Amino acid sequence: MPMTDTRSDAVATLAQALGIIGRGPGRSRPLTRSEARDAFAPLLAGTALDVQAGAFLLLMRYRGETAEELAGLVDAARAHIGPAPEGARRPALDWPSYAAGRTRGLPWYLLAARLLGEAGVPVLMHGDNDLQTGGVGALQGLSALGLSPAADLSEAADRLGREGFVYLPLAGLSPDLKRLLDLRSVLGLRSPVNTLVRHLNPLDAPATLIGVFHPNYLDSHAEASLLLDAGRWLGVVKGAGGEGERRPHKPVDLRLVEQGTSKVEHWPALLAAAPADSPDDPGRLAALWRGEGEDAEGEATVIGTAAVALRIAGRAATPSDADALARSLWSDRRR
Repeated sequence: MPMTDTRSDAVATLAQALGIIGRGPGRSRPLTRSEARDAFAPLLAGTALDVQAGAFLLLMRYRGETAEELAGLVDAARAHIGPAPEGARRPALDWPSYAAGRTRGLPWYLLAARLLGEAGVPVLMHGDNDLQTGGVGALQGLSALGLSPAADLSEAADRLGREGFVYLPLAGLSPDLKRLLDLRSVLGLRSPVNTLVRHLNPLDAPATLIGVFHPNYLDSHAEASLLLDAGRWLGVVKGAGGEGERRPHKPVDLRLVEQGTSKVEHWPALLAAAPADSPDDPGRLAALWRGEGEDAEGEATVIGTAAVALRIAGRAATPSDADALARSLWSDRRR
């Protein structure tokens, strides 16, 4: 069966991109931002050949995407999703949640996001943990807290004004990105999709909190943000299992992009030593929120993570101010 003009164009575009990045040593080069955008668009639209889609994702993964390539991939994804619904409330903080590593424990960061939302700092969290290999995923955590995810971006925008914190699964935000993300189970590796989804910011928040597992992504996310979102705030932390979550027993370096400049802030540990292993029981989330019993690790994680989020959202000028504000909000939360 002959290819349509649309698919023929997509095949040609991807063939050109693969020729650029797949040549031997000394002959290949990174894609420009526009080349990366044009190559990724057919994958989203479903007009690329399967063999080309797999080759593109694996080559990009093997080489490591540049900040300019990542910006181009995000450009294509944002264009595919489209603009925010008309009249949608803009969150104060965009919070992607896409970790799927073995070191993930309980999603304490959900309580931090809820804390901000109740304090008048609206948070849109979008994510996917379907391929998580350890710990408890976001959807399990939400269920334990008696919260429900939004079905799509319109519902998320509508609920944000009333609830302050809303979680939107990637499948509801973009089924095509979800399809590409799920190729990990076939390809055997993460792909650039795992990286770019952290920059979607579908409701155009003025600030974004990104968590990473591999330290080399700290700078690449910051560099991509300088290309994508001049004038906005972005914070990148090496978090628990790759989530945007502060480990309370370790110091953390926050890569902060603010008004077009990038810097590193050093945050101290909140606990003297790592606590003993505790069961990954989602019920601990609700119990901690209600103040039922002692959970030093969980409480420090929530307060520390909320502090980082408040700093990125521009609600505190220094780490110490952010820690103090987070502790005050936690003490005054509605239980």
